[in-house]
Amino acid sequence: MPKVLITDNIASEGIELLQKNVPTDIKRGLTPEELVDIIGDYDALVVRSETKVTSPVIEAGRNLKVVARAGIGVDNIDLDAATRAGIAVVNAPIGNTVAAAEHTLALMLSLARNVPQAYASMKEGQWQRSAFMGIEVRNKTLGIIGLGRVGSEVARRASSFGMRLIAFDPFVAPDFAARLGVTTMTLDELLPQADFITLHTPLTPGTTKMINKEQLAKMKPGARLINVARGELVDEDALLQALENEQLAGVALDVFTNEPPGDLPLLRHPRLMATPHLGASTQEAQREVAIEAAEQVIAVLNGQPARNTVNAPFVPPEVHAILAPYVPVASMVGRLLTNMARGQFIGVTLRYQGEIATHNTAILKAAALVGLLSPVSGEVVNMINAPVLAQQRGLQITEQTSSDGLEYASLISATLHTTGDDITIAGTSLRDEPHLVRVNDYWMDVAPSTPYLLFVDNQDQPGTIGAVGTVAGRRNINISFMEVGRIAPRGQAMMVLGVDDPISADALDEIMALPQIDNARVVAM
Repeated sequence: MPKVLITDNIASEGIELLQKNVPTDIKRGLTPEELVDIIGDYDALVVRSETKVTSPVIEAGRNLKVVARAGIGVDNIDLDAATRAGIAVVNAPIGNTVAAAEHTLALMLSLARNVPQAYASMKEGQWQRSAFMGIEVRNKTLGIIGLGRVGSEVARRASSFGMRLIAFDPFVAPDFAARLGVTTMTLDELLPQADFITLHTPLTPGTTKMINKEQLAKMKPGARLINVARGELVDEDALLQALENEQLAGVALDVFTNEPPGDLPLLRHPRLMATPHLGASTQEAQREVAIEAAEQVIAVLNGQPARNTVNAPFVPPEVHAILAPYVPVASMVGRLLTNMARGQFIGVTLRYQGEIATHNTAILKAAALVGLLSPVSGEVVNMINAPVLAQQRGLQITEQTSSDGLEYASLISATLHTTGDDITIAGTSLRDEPHLVRVNDYWMDVAPSTPYLLFVDNQDQPGTIGAVGTVAGRRNINISFMEVGRIAPRGQAMMVLGVDDPISADALDEIMALPQIDNARVVAM
């Protein structure tokens, strides 16, 4: 009979659900050594954030089939070690969605009516009605940055306040946003229009300090900013400066770059309202995430798939050997599409040509969606949950097959449809390595073996390659390889350069300023 071990505090409803279905032990406060000593006796481990599920724990868990986190984050679990050991890692990303959305609205209303300041004044025995004149949220514009689970719930609730809703999230379909009563736009369009701005994006290299000095300067004077997502999304020094120069009327933060934030000068500003990461701190949310985690543990122990598996599964043994080399090809194609696209996502058309088209391509579709969504999702995206996440974002997925593989035995191509220009990427597998063979109308052969790829749209004329190489050399950017695709001699062309070093925004601007260059984009591989 399988056994479950719980080592952290989770809500009683989750514990009771487990106990009704499987023998369950509760042992809180274990040292790492104690956990390693006993974990071999258990088939499942349930934790929150306190227990560190390290590689030694995974190695000692000879019977482990699943590790469950009663919450969304899995930073305390060694995903690589679990994946190598064939152990499913599941989390509970849905249960705290409403709690985070409601906390966002609580902070917004408190900012509008100066609730914390008025409360503090009253506690000091004062009666200062005129000092705390507020504003109504009715007829105000709420700018939602990130229209995922929490952002969508904020939109649904804010609409009942009679607010105008606008959002920046290029990775959701416009139809999905429209059903929420939200108008999508670029970040530069949103910032000067919004009276309130709330952040709900995942933390990625591209979103770190996305609200910085430059973006704060674009906001409507007197706007109010709310962050219940991740502290690293905001430049805290720039935020303090925006409060001091009265660019912003108020700021509400539930999250910080460092938690606890310590002696942070920002906290002492009178128009800064702060709470200690309470977004998910409701009785209901804790109950929901405990039940969500318990349900998935029971599913895995019963041999069923869990809906929120966060570590990449192994390729199922029943998948034909012909398809296996094309899983990384599909993922590469999806990742390149996301990094090179411009405009709001609408949908994607996947095409399978050649020998792979004669097989069930479900795993290739999932792999392509993993590549497409991983760079922009706040959740760990894998081949189990990627189709569901795409559906939640309202993306239209079309698949086409053809036995004609052109000059390749098999070819995967995908066209991302956006409100801007569509983009097409195609790839194949050569010598069991993914190869990029097409970008829009340009055919080429690139094996992405470097950390970064630089795509340069240019005029095919003498000196172009040298000009780009000169900028790279001056900037100490090492070029590993270069490939050129062109429509016709001295016509439009595309250079693809594999580089070993990051390319700064300044370096990219310098390349794009070259007279023969039309555009340049960097993709981190």
